[in-house]
Amino acid sequence: MTRKHTLLSLIGMACLAAGLTAPALAQDGYPTRPVKLVVPFPPGGVADTVGRPVAEAMARQLKQSVVVENKAGAGGGIGMAYVAKAKPDGYTMLMALSSVVVLPEADKILNRSQMFRVDQLKPIARFTADPTVLVVRADSPWQTYAQFMAHVRANPGRVTFGSSGNYGTMHVPMEQLKVATSSYMLHVPYTGAGPAVLALLAGNVDALSTGPASVLQHIKGGKVRALAHWGEGRLAVLPDVPSLKELGLPVQYSQWAGLFVPADTPAPVVEALRQAARFVAQDARAIGALASAGTAFQFQDAPEFERFVQADAKDMAALVLRIGKVD
Repeated sequence: MTRKHTLLSLIGMACLAAGLTAPALAQDGYPTRPVKLVVPFPPGGVADTVGRPVAEAMARQLKQSVVVENKAGAGGGIGMAYVAKAKPDGYTMLMALSSVVVLPEADKILNRSQMFRVDQLKPIARFTADPTVLVVRADSPWQTYAQFMAHVRANPGRVTFGSSGNYGTMHVPMEQLKVATSSYMLHVPYTGAGPAVLALLAGNVDALSTGPASVLQHIKGGKVRALAHWGEGRLAVLPDVPSLKELGLPVQYSQWAGLFVPADTPAPVVEALRQAARFVAQDARAIGALASAGTAFQFQDAPEFERFVQADAKDMAALVLRIGKVD
């Protein structure tokens, strides 16, 4: 045996004795370069609103830049698929919304190739979970949900609603509402919540359902009126707005935001990201940024979040089947 081979063998034996592998040793210094956080929607939506303070706080904990990259399209599917198929080295992360468990089921319903599968992504942490809110422009004639729905029923197909894309987190709750009320509204999909909210403000659509963080500033500014929400009880940020359950409709929907990485990301890297996520959830700057946007941390660490994702995926699969094919 040559001296080179002997040296390599000794190094290998030392690694085994320490319970380490060569890849694990290589990951000890993670991260050694900037990390990318993919937000699969344009700026202005919930994923972006949550993603930016999370990235800033994670960067302080990881001691490396965390760069937000908006990669929009297909209701978030393009950015989600990009991360699902990325190199599993911890340098490409995803800030997903709850549509991450819906879009693969929608692909099945529509008989098209799946953009990605949920099991291609590993959950790291959930940061927020808010019910969506039904909003209209403040200058609309509808002061209450009852007035809005009376108009919808009297004018089937003439009331329009915007969304972040087919089967996305702004589309699914409106389809729930249509089914529960046996009503018909015309769906107008956009590339994300930001463009959809702008369309509402410009008068291009009549209504939409989105997380409070996307519209709270416009509600406070007197440009948008909230009529109802998809949660339980009253929301702290909108205490005067009733839930649909209060109004007698058996519908509920939560728009959550969580961090994922490609499924085969090594355990030491996953653990480093879990630690960074836990830091974010206790960071005063991040907490303040989300509070000012109208949301709060509802943190789940990886094991709990993984169970949550599996349960939500099951529930959403049943919901998508009930909704069926949509335009």
